[in-house]
Amino acid sequence: MTNSDPILDTFINNVKEQQRVWGLQDEAKEGWVVCDSAEFENTDVMPLWSNETQAKSHCTEEWADYQAVSISVESLLEEWISDLNDDGVLIGVNWIENQTCLEIDPIELATALVKIEAE
Repeated sequence: MTNSDPILDTFINNVKEQQRVWGLQDEAKEGWVVCDSAEFENTDVMPLWSNETQAKSHCTEEWADYQAVSISVESLLEEWISDLNDDGVLIGVNWIENQTCLEIDPIELATALVKIEAE
């Protein structure tokens, strides 16, 4: 992999193995966790994790009413990436509460995911 970011590399390798990512969805299945960017003013970030355990660990406090839900790589690439990009929402890769986390453009993430499929 040519990208030198270890967080992204780990995320991509885990996703390659499982072929899914994890987000937090509310119990009514109507909304997903989106939070403010730590890097960019007036920008939202959708946290995604490369495994269920990491995602579930964030279902506390203000997100206690959310559950970890898997999204297939196919669905992420075909449905989510375009919508997130159109809405100007970044993706928080393996997001960790109260830490500065990697926030990546959806197209950049899609490019990295497509590259692993070609390997």
